[in-house]
Amino acid sequence: MSVEATQALGAVLGRLLSGGVTIGLVGPLGAGKTHLVKGIAAGNGTADPRKITSPTFTLLHEYPGRLRLYHVDAYRLRGPAELVALGFDELVASDSVVVVEWADRVRSAMPTDTLWIELTPIADTGRRMAFHPDGPLAQRCLEAFRAAYG
Repeated sequence: MSVEATQALGAVLGRLLSGGVTIGLVGPLGAGKTHLVKGIAAGNGTADPRKITSPTFTLLHEYPGRLRLYHVDAYRLRGPAELVALGFDELVASDSVVVVEWADRVRSAMPTDTLWIELTPIADTGRRMAFHPDGPLAQRCLEAFRAAYG
């Protein structure tokens, strides 16, 4: 899957998301996690998703849209306690969507209802995605996505 296809898939997902959804992105450096977030932001109605960057050094970005989109990067966190210290629990709300890159590093602090997306690089420019819903909200989100995306 190319960068463009990754962003297009993310846009479909972004249009379908409901408030309260948390997405955990897992994959190595360069797997396309931030490109997927750009697509999610576009589908959610963020004004200029091209400006979305990985919050590796700031740890958290907020993007307005149909729902508030919080983009968290756990790469530099030393563990789940640091995610909690960022006020993570307050971000997960009925009027927001939270996407966490490197979520496997803080798995124990993630909500029990999380849509996990594992991105695996293939060759130089491709990637494969595997979706794993944990909880009913994540399951409904994935079902809506599958119905819309095919």
